[in-house]
Amino acid sequence: MRRITLLPTAACLLALTFASLAPAQQVTADAAQVPPRLLQVTGAADVPVSLHSADVAIETHGGFATTTLELELRNPNNRVLEGTLQFPLGNGQQVAGFALDIGGVLRDAVPVPKARGRQVFESVERRGVDPGLLEQTAGNQFRLRIYPIPAHGSRRVRLVIEEAMPRDAGAWRMALPVQLLSGADAFSLRVNAAGTAGAPSVEGNFGALAFAQDAQGYRAVVRRTAFRAQGGLVLRFPASSRPMTYSGEHSGEHYVMAEVPIPQSAAPDRRPPSSVGVLWDASASARTRDRDGEFALLDRYFKAMGNGRVRLRLLRDVGENGGEFDIRNGDWTALRHALEGAVNDGASNLSDWVPDPAIAEYLLVSDGLQNYGGKMFPVLAAHQRLYAINSAGAASDGSRLAALADARGGRLIAWQGRAALAAAAHALLGQGARIVELHGDGVVDLQAETRQVDAGVLRIAGRLTEPAGVIRVTLEEAGHRRAIRLDVAAASTGDTVPRQWARWQIAAYAGEPERHRAAIARLGQQFSVVTSGTSLLVLEDVADYVRYDIAPPAELRDAVARLQAEQRQQREASRSERLDQVAEAFAERLAWWKTAFPKDAPITRKAVRASAVNSTTLESVSVAGGAIPPPPAPAAAEPAARAAASGRADAAAAPAAADQLATMAPDETVATIRLQAWAPDSPYAKRLRAAPAGQIYADYLDERDSHANSTAFYLDVADLLLQKGRNAEAMRVLSNLAELELDNRHVLRVLGYRLMQAKQWMAAVQVFRQVLAMAEEEPQSGRDLALALAASGQRQQAIEQLHDVALGDWDRRFNGIAAIALNEMNAIIATSPKPLETGFIDRRLLQNMPLDLRVALAWDSDNSDMDLWVTDPNGEKCYYANKRTYQGGLISNDFTGGYGPEEFVLRKAKPGLYRVEAHYYGDRQQVVTSGTTLTLSLSTGWGTPRQQDQTVTLRLSGKDESVLVGEFEVK
Repeated sequence: MRRITLLPTAACLLALTFASLAPAQQVTADAAQVPPRLLQVTGAADVPVSLHSADVAIETHGGFATTTLELELRNPNNRVLEGTLQFPLGNGQQVAGFALDIGGVLRDAVPVPKARGRQVFESVERRGVDPGLLEQTAGNQFRLRIYPIPAHGSRRVRLVIEEAMPRDAGAWRMALPVQLLSGADAFSLRVNAAGTAGAPSVEGNFGALAFAQDAQGYRAVVRRTAFRAQGGLVLRFPASSRPMTYSGEHSGEHYVMAEVPIPQSAAPDRRPPSSVGVLWDASASARTRDRDGEFALLDRYFKAMGNGRVRLRLLRDVGENGGEFDIRNGDWTALRHALEGAVNDGASNLSDWVPDPAIAEYLLVSDGLQNYGGKMFPVLAAHQRLYAINSAGAASDGSRLAALADARGGRLIAWQGRAALAAAAHALLGQGARIVELHGDGVVDLQAETRQVDAGVLRIAGRLTEPAGVIRVTLEEAGHRRAIRLDVAAASTGDTVPRQWARWQIAAYAGEPERHRAAIARLGQQFSVVTSGTSLLVLEDVADYVRYDIAPPAELRDAVARLQAEQRQQREASRSERLDQVAEAFAERLAWWKTAFPKDAPITRKAVRASAVNSTTLESVSVAGGAIPPPPAPAAAEPAARAAASGRADAAAAPAAADQLATMAPDETVATIRLQAWAPDSPYAKRLRAAPAGQIYADYLDERDSHANSTAFYLDVADLLLQKGRNAEAMRVLSNLAELELDNRHVLRVLGYRLMQAKQWMAAVQVFRQVLAMAEEEPQSGRDLALALAASGQRQQAIEQLHDVALGDWDRRFNGIAAIALNEMNAIIATSPKPLETGFIDRRLLQNMPLDLRVALAWDSDNSDMDLWVTDPNGEKCYYANKRTYQGGLISNDFTGGYGPEEFVLRKAKPGLYRVEAHYYGDRQQVVTSGTTLTLSLSTGWGTPRQQDQTVTLRLSGKDESVLVGEFEVK
């Protein structure tokens, strides 16, 4: 099937982004912006997928709202499509449910670990069965994948969003951008408001809503055909001036929530301290921020300061000190010029700085995206505060910024538009109330929505250990403290309150989600909250819930339990068989390694037939090495000819370095590796090659916007900078790959491979850890990390990771990776300068097999077919159709389903030239791809102390093409 990706042209695609945002975390204003279409199609669809109907239901109770959207997507094309909907959520919102129609009935999704969800979705999709997956990508961004949308058919999706509405001038406020649902053939909106002090009111040009009152509250219904909205819809629900308490039950535990109105402070603005640190995010993603708005806010801040001193730190892939600046009578001109001149480039590493005890307050100006580096965010002293400033809107990780600032005595200041600037300045400079102490009697695990009380409301949730309890809060405001007592008790049995508590717990971990990955995933799965570690999954076939060990929705539990009982014994047997299978395959590799293959010219079939005529039997004709080999393949093209054909390869292989000499044995083989030099012929590449070394980076910045989404562009530029010795600039350019797409493991793999090639081992380890967290279901993720760990000196971790790869129960399309992983594991053990602990490894799997020559090929595209070819001095090509050559060359299983690795090995090499080629047959991906990036490692003296390696990364842009990668010359 062909997949068409439905993507937005702006940050909001399916804007479930009711622009209401959590109090004390975001200051916002309505912006008159033209929204993108709900669905846009890239690729070869004849007609765009349309939104046939949209039904929106809003239920409110006090300050909490639940919005349910049922969407019907119609495919008018003659082909089956997969749809991908990407959308952001605002602060204060969470996905509370997702369902996909199966056989005409909406089936609820169930929570699964994120990596598991992606694995199952892609595995099921390959079988042509209906899956649906909702996952968080990065920050507040979410992705919904639906398969299939039938030709001339439709699919229905239900999404449930819960939110804590912000308080605004005595009312709860919800902004529903119904214009993003514009174009639906049919549209309906139902509003049910309970627990409100009066009838809701409507703002915007959507049109009037007629609310009718009944015993449950206020209700309104709107139905329209051929719906065309001219703007958004803002609903205001009158808020009570009394404290409100809510309760709910989940898995036998009772949770409570208190909502306390707090009058807005009339205290004058504070004066900032005279020693301030500005942490300025100057990564590539900073280009989406409102820099003029940030300068306007800083202008108000420094005018309030009057006189002081500022220390600047620029945050990119590697942090950089930006200097110190004096502020005189609010004049910060010199600092502003420095910020205006800062180049926005490279990945985002927000943790690369060290607090200075002399600085009282830090301003982190950033979009909150963290995608590079392994450091934890610095901890401040008790007298220091951190304020986070975010103008990037939906293209940001507001949750991370809010958690970082909240835990360090400050708050997040997030706004968009000039109209909201005054409110942002007040939030930055105000002396509003803040929680300084929080205790409970009969209620534990207390969590505030935010410790900074803003917009006139304080919200706290906890878990009851008794039928009733007391929450005690101490607030500090303008230097004064006051205590609040809240009585709470179990009542309702709904699950909204438990989910809100879980979401606030998760938000508290959001400052360092990498550190709290397990806790976030545990809460997400327990409370069905979509997080960075938990997704929601729908499966069609009941057996798939058993096959992938996934808890089913309630209506399928009995059927799944029966199947589980039947398959439990089979599963136990398969575990014990796996080790034996791996050991048997390893023994076959060892038998090959021990075989002495001939090193003369192979006997041709013609010579064999002639000899047979003069012999009594064919068996009397001896051919060393076993069976008669196939006729040798034609010799590979000369390097110059192949290089001319390489114009089909569009990018970034490293230029050939000086020949590396590796002695295989003291008195025997000497082999040299030569990599084929590449010179991309694109206009930008020609321009940069012609520039002086010191001008390349400036020319790259000039070209960048024209190639901002091209992996090849950054690889090419990084190579050119490395050639000229501009290593720091090269690594910064290369790190942009981490900024290209949120949560794209394929791009991150390329980055990791290229960092390995550049010998940036620790940076590669961090990148491959990210990839492994994203794609644990792919054995290549573990193998890549293991090789980076070994290169960085962490050999014990490396062999443990490779052991897991070798014995893992992987999808059958990855058959053959065990032999490669064991080969690499044993080589690391044999060449380690210190003995490694190997007691956990079955003795049948411990045998190093040194090699004269080895080649390993890996690539970044799933469901694609790449082949490794090695042609020896006999002219014989070793490849998938000729896996063992006359002189003993051996190639691994052919990976036709993506990633590789494929491996060529030769224990004893005869003298001569060995040509290494990669052949791209194409892919079966259901997405539009721009090519495949290959990484090839060529080694001599493999598994010995004399091992020498060279690595090349290049990109093939067409289909059914081959390139010469390099050569071994054996003497």
